[in-house]
Amino acid sequence: MLAIVGEDAVHRVEGLPGETAPVGLTLALGRLRTLGATGLRVALPASGHPLGLSGPPEFNARALEAEEAVICHGAAFGLVPEVSEAGPAGDVHVEVVWHVLPVREAPPADVPSLGEAERELAEALRDATEMLSKLDVAGSGPVAEAAIDAYRARAERGREVLAPGYPPRAVRVLELAQRVGLLVSLAYDNGHGGAVSASEMAARSLALRPVERTARRAQVAAYNSVVEERERGR
Repeated sequence: MLAIVGEDAVHRVEGLPGETAPVGLTLALGRLRTLGATGLRVALPASGHPLGLSGPPEFNARALEAEEAVICHGAAFGLVPEVSEAGPAGDVHVEVVWHVLPVREAPPADVPSLGEAERELAEALRDATEMLSKLDVAGSGPVAEAAIDAYRARAERGREVLAPGYPPRAVRVLELAQRVGLLVSLAYDNGHGGAVSASEMAARSLALRPVERTARRAQVAAYNSVVEERERGR
């Protein structure tokens, strides 16, 4: 539960069957379990890429707007977060409302196996590193050096990323996916290099997009691996 809430002040669940008002996360998870949910899948969709979604269109649209969602396994419900800030200046906190919506019980879109994800990530990591070199992101200078230091610090903080019980390969895949994602973020944020024209910046984005997509697909595969393994074991 603490891993779900993180540093957010409040998490509430709205639209839960049998409830007329938003409820707390503990009650909501218990209720979803009584409704048949045996696990939760993560979806990380982006424009043009409904990763992890299964429909219907109404749910997909909400999830695409939020760029994330959770799909119940064993019950035809999905949850989409709505994040907001509240509180006076100097004491602002984050509040999250999870909206429960019906989903289609179907295989999630474009989610690879852990083996596929690991193979794709190895190639994506090479592509991202090559792209960084071309963009002079890894070159000398205080801006580049600060960006690299920040990347290393973020990568170190994210090493313990999955709860006990996940297969070792899932941990490995998620760590590598986050590394690739950080490199892509670094290229977007600091990779001006020689890309000074609009066309060159567009070309950079075009080159990085498939690398970023691969990293997101691998993250979803890793997060959902416990549910997938449980299903294969039946």
